[in-house]
Amino acid sequence: MPLKLAIFGSTGSIGTQSLDVVSRYPDQFRITVLTAGDNAKLLAEQALRFHPDSVVIGNEKHYLKLKEILKGTGIEVLSGEKAIEQVAADSPADMVLTAIVGYSGLRPTIAAIKSGKMIALANKETLVVGGSLIRSLLQESGSTLIPVDSEHSAIFQCLAGEKNTSVEKITLTASGGPFFHLPPEMLRKVTPKDALKHPNWSMGDKITIDSATMMNKGLEVIEAKWLFNLEPDQIKVIIHPQSIIHSFVHFTDGSVKAQLGIPDMRMPILYALSYPDRFRSDLPRLEFSKYPSFTFHEPDPEKFRSLKLAYQALEQGGNMPCILNAANEVAVSAFLSGKIGFMQIPEVVEYTMGEDPFIANPGLEDLELSDKHARETSGNFIYKHAK
Repeated sequence: MPLKLAIFGSTGSIGTQSLDVVSRYPDQFRITVLTAGDNAKLLAEQALRFHPDSVVIGNEKHYLKLKEILKGTGIEVLSGEKAIEQVAADSPADMVLTAIVGYSGLRPTIAAIKSGKMIALANKETLVVGGSLIRSLLQESGSTLIPVDSEHSAIFQCLAGEKNTSVEKITLTASGGPFFHLPPEMLRKVTPKDALKHPNWSMGDKITIDSATMMNKGLEVIEAKWLFNLEPDQIKVIIHPQSIIHSFVHFTDGSVKAQLGIPDMRMPILYALSYPDRFRSDLPRLEFSKYPSFTFHEPDPEKFRSLKLAYQALEQGGNMPCILNAANEVAVSAFLSGKIGFMQIPEVVEYTMGEDPFIANPGLEDLELSDKHARETSGNFIYKHAK
């Protein structure tokens, strides 16, 4: 029987690449749900191609237009954030791929976990914000979580057949983004157009900016703590500009495992969707002759302050990663709209982390209030200090 698959965030970078993967295996997958935040046009095109049971558009102003386009298809059309959460719980899907960008992916993922579905997690903010809560829910529901991020997929693959007690540490690789070789004094002149030119990966705007600041790697460090039950000092980061080695696992006997592949997100997506099997694919192969050398560099904590702040939030724990994430989302949006400069992004995050109240053991309501308050604090800071 084909795997019944729901894709949340189907019009984004991960969502569209996931549908490309699914289209290559028509006998292996059946799409049951597609959701999008605002791109009703693309969502309609995807629905007409894959014929899910239902579609949900987060922005309710697009509901009538979407319903009219899909009239007579038998596809149920819903709208609003609550509908996305509800369909995550009620859908007959075997697996939910959560590719919604940012904090907004938290509640739908929780709803899917509570219903016992397998989760292919591409929304790192879910574990960044609510890692402790998510781990408890996974244990209660029996749900399975499979990481989609290339780095965490690499760790997941390297740990296959291994005991957790044999892990000494892990090393997450980072490309260094478009500004790795740029002197720190030049970073203040960086424009959104400059920052969106990632040298290796094709990603959405938000994650591309996060890669440039290395906040993306910081969020992945926090995510790795909860995915693999590690302490902060067991999670290292190394810059690997070629983006061929996707991460390392270091074992207590001194040996090291690594997972390699070309920088193409369809590979970790396929692995998550086919797990525990490996489907044969026609995706491009790694040819070592094209990569005569691999290089590695320690990240500069002063140049990439966002990475340093992420470690700080992880060490503090509680609601601090939630505050970090919310402030970063606001700051990245402000940078993309030209309100602040590139180097002001970590300034906004650091200020908000210092201002907002700390909660040691937050519940879901505490996290929602922390997210709301951090957005207000960072927004006010940006208003007062905009360039």
